Amino acid sequence: MVTTSVSEQKLKELARSITELPESFKPHPKVVRLIETRRKMLDGTGAIDWAFAELLAFASLASEGYPVRLSGQDCKRGTFSSRHAVLFDFTTGQALEALRNPAWAPIEVINSPLSELGCLGFEFGYSVGAPNTLVLWEAQFGDFVNGAQILIDQFLVASEAKWQQTSGMVLLLPHGHEGMGPEHSSARPERFLQSCGNLNIQVCNVSSPAQLFHLLRRQLLRKFRKPLIVMTPKSLLRHPKMISATQEFTSPTFQELLDDPSATDGERAEKILFCTGKVYFELLALRETRSELARVPILRLEQIYPFPYEELAKLFQQRYTRVREVIWVQEEPQNMGAWTFVRGRIPRASEAPLKTTYVGRKNSGSTAEGSSKAHALEQKRILEEAFTLASAWEPKLVVKNSKKS
Repeated sequence: MVTTSVSEQKLKELARSITELPESFKPHPKVVRLIETRRKMLDGTGAIDWAFAELLAFASLASEGYPVRLSGQDCKRGTFSSRHAVLFDFTTGQALEALRNPAWAPIEVINSPLSELGCLGFEFGYSVGAPNTLVLWEAQFGDFVNGAQILIDQFLVASEAKWQQTSGMVLLLPHGHEGMGPEHSSARPERFLQSCGNLNIQVCNVSSPAQLFHLLRRQLLRKFRKPLIVMTPKSLLRHPKMISATQEFTSPTFQELLDDPSATDGERAEKILFCTGKVYFELLALRETRSELARVPILRLEQIYPFPYEELAKLFQQRYTRVREVIWVQEEPQNMGAWTFVRGRIPRASEAPLKTTYVGRKNSGSTAEGSSKAHALEQKRILEEAFTLASAWEPKLVVKNSKKS
């Protein structure tokens, strides 16, 4: 384990550098409000969101002498208008790179052409040639990474096995079922998980800004290099619970698995919910509406591969000693997502016999529904079915699951 924390004083210095603008520079009024919100972190009155945590990770590495290079399709602003690493004067159009600091190593943020194969190939080569640079490529939507599938199969996941050629390349792939249709929902995590073997890559779906901060810093502070695939949020970028307090950045390191200390009766639980990514917040929101559901623990798998056997085994041995069934909840169809990857690994972390149960969409040739109404019905069914299986709770409305293919 490598320590990735920074002191609160340093965190505030980084935040100040990122949010200070020349007096003559006049950004768009909406961006002004964003900068003011980020400044609140300096006096402790605000929490840190995903986009700001990412910028702080970049700044912290650069302040320690590690260059950062981020390219992608609209990554200066951020596809979902959240990052704003490069600002523009509202009247003159002059650009201002918020992450530029003469005392730091260089940070480059580049809007790339809409050629996933070409751009990812170039950045992979860059990561090989500059192993002490944090090199990232971001897809506009995670689905678009399929345009670079040849590069992923032939180089990203296999270069170390083929040629002993290591890379610390990072892929940021927006992922999550939100009713936007088959082309804007899934970064196809199952394809990356199918390619996992012999510790060749890392696949993560983190659920807090501080976790992202530690994960990105870990990528360079460790002595070895492995490609990192991150399923990143879309709507969660502005979710009120997708925030982290300052002290979470001063804690030691990235957590591959997150327990649920808020469950009121976790030690007596015989069933627990287990998930990764956005669906956690939807499960949490439903649990908060019914007091009788408060006892149902919801665990989060932050790093899917390498699978955190030791951390999960510790929870089974020390807290969830009565658990005999783990209910895996996911948004993706049953033949996609992480289910087929985790279903055989979860029981191996338990000394007692353990049943694993699936809750999610049925097998499908498409990643998501084409109708937002159909999406909403399926999402509601998944959440209700999960708690129905985990407790004696009877939902107000049960949408019958279609027969699994």
